[in-house]
Amino acid sequence: MRTSRLEAFSDGVLAIIITIMILELKIPDQPTLHALSDSSTGFLTYLLSFVYVGIYWNNHHHMFQVVERVDGTVLWANLHLLFWLSLFPVTTAWIDQTKFARTPVILYGVILLLAALAYYALQLVIFHAGDSGLREALGRDLKGKSSPVLYLAGIGLAFVTPWLGIVVFSGVAIMWLVPDRRVERYLAGREFKVSGDDVERPR
Repeated sequence: MRTSRLEAFSDGVLAIIITIMILELKIPDQPTLHALSDSSTGFLTYLLSFVYVGIYWNNHHHMFQVVERVDGTVLWANLHLLFWLSLFPVTTAWIDQTKFARTPVILYGVILLLAALAYYALQLVIFHAGDSGLREALGRDLKGKSSPVLYLAGIGLAFVTPWLGIVVFSGVAIMWLVPDRRVERYLAGREFKVSGDDVERPR
């Protein structure tokens, strides 16, 4: 089957996740800057989670630009990824309510780790389905392989000081915000190859 329904469903779920997170932000009780500063924790946690959802949406979009068809296994692997992403609003709100307490930050890191592993599992399922284009486009995928290691480091540091964990999680997000041109280069190369094959060659 084609990827359009999977992409549309995933886009809808990610949009709902962002909507739930923004609804969790507390409106200041008073029309003062001091009252606004009391909501700073919620804004910071929302910002970090919003960036992560955006990163997953962006990478998911790029992935299925390369993938042409999906099967039932890919659909379930995609749902597995969406399940862990759907937990972002809960952990984000918990961090806000507890002012970056240790346990919520550690759980946030665990959810980030499991989402990253689910995304990697989705890639493996696509590879196993015989779609060699994605494997070629991603190459060694150093960022994808290093992210779970960094999440584990952040979880470990959060046991010492929660803010150290947040710093690591933010660093991973910043790493992924750097534009990744692998898929664009692959698609451009494929289009060039196809157009080159269409050129009439001299006999």
